[in-house]
Amino acid sequence: MALPAKGPDTAPCSTPPVHSENAVASDAVTSVHPVDEKLHPSRLVPAALQHIAAMYAGVVTPPLIIGQACGLDIAARTRLIAASLIVAGVATILQTLGVKGFVGNRLPFVNAASSAGIAPILAIAETNAKGHQLPAIYGAVMVAGAFCLAVGPFFGRLLRFFPPLVTGVVITLIGVTLMPVPVSWAQGGDKTAADFGSLRHLALAGFTLAVILLIQRFGRGFVRQIALLSGLLIGTLAAIPSGMADFSALKSAPVAALPTPFAFGPPEFQPAAVLSLCIVMLVLMTESSAGMLALGEICERRTDARTITRGLRTDGIATLLGPVFGGFPTSAFAQNVGVVSLTRVRSRYVVAVAGGALLVLGAFPVLGAVVSLVPMPVLGGAGIVLFGSIAVSGIRTLSEAGLDDSSNIILVAVALGAGIIPLAAPTFYADFPAWAQTVLGSGISAGALVAVLLNLFFHHLGTRSGGASPALKSS
Repeated sequence: MALPAKGPDTAPCSTPPVHSENAVASDAVTSVHPVDEKLHPSRLVPAALQHIAAMYAGVVTPPLIIGQACGLDIAARTRLIAASLIVAGVATILQTLGVKGFVGNRLPFVNAASSAGIAPILAIAETNAKGHQLPAIYGAVMVAGAFCLAVGPFFGRLLRFFPPLVTGVVITLIGVTLMPVPVSWAQGGDKTAADFGSLRHLALAGFTLAVILLIQRFGRGFVRQIALLSGLLIGTLAAIPSGMADFSALKSAPVAALPTPFAFGPPEFQPAAVLSLCIVMLVLMTESSAGMLALGEICERRTDARTITRGLRTDGIATLLGPVFGGFPTSAFAQNVGVVSLTRVRSRYVVAVAGGALLVLGAFPVLGAVVSLVPMPVLGGAGIVLFGSIAVSGIRTLSEAGLDDSSNIILVAVALGAGIIPLAAPTFYADFPAWAQTVLGSGISAGALVAVLLNLFFHHLGTRSGGASPALKSS
């Protein structure tokens, strides 16, 4: 019988390994997990730029929409956007590097203001007089952050209810339900514009997608890894002759602008607003937990209860303190999960550098304006690849989740159906109570809720010793 191979830790002390120095160095390098790998700047910087390009539009969308709804002028909206960039940068650095055992999941995980909270925040703005809109919003956001800190540890203890069968559904839904975002970008981004959906927008998005596919097909090594960034750059250059790259942001953006604490007024705490955003925070915690589970699968590093607890604690801290400078509810950015899945660059230091870049972009808005030069159709062409790759990660997880069992097939079918309802029929829950609309109106949270409940029904209730059923264990 062949003896098992012995690594450096199991070799007898009296017999030195017959290794060359190069072999020892090679062993040391391969022992570093890809998540903890520190890349050379020539690889690290382009990889970080891809993350920035993927997240930038999503980071600036909430403050832009909320600022317009609250009647802020261009200068005030610029301050709001700068504050969101800075809060996102701090949260991302804290999440990726973290303080071991306290905050940060130490994964290539991006945190920023979530678009899921826009609708409830706009509802708060509509019910308050001008001058009290942002203070009421920020008061509710701060309480929601404290609520996340209080409830977060319990989420980490519920991991046994999130086997691959459930996480596969959630990861798939993240990709599927986000697909309307790049489709809208491909059409121009602004649904009120006269040329929304015009052929030139679609052609530019298709050109960008084609460039990424060609680089992915014929590129090798590092060139293939930066296919997304190359597509964004080439697509933007192609948009310049037709005038589709807007340079006006460079003219109006200030060179430097640091956020001032409570620049929009001290927070106001209104019970109805607080309740609505606490419900939103539950949805964001579900999505953030799903994002961590997805990254754990992609990065091949198990996401345990403590990891999720530390990650949610980071969300809570950023959401609690962010409003001091102008931030909004903070959660995971699924598009960056797609970047990791697509490029296979799993180093958390890449995302930490991207977080540092967000800080710089927030402190110097003129630099952020340069990033915003990328036309929406170009982002749309790249976004189809990004969000599609997330769905593929979920399908890959489901393929290993025991779908030969009929109860598992029913679970996946019903959960996916529940998650796609808001996408297929946006007004389906229009007559439901506001709290139900908040939970069920998000395909990700609705699908996750149904998957967890059906998993309990099929595999936990009535099983021996409260454990999972054999069908679940086999997955």
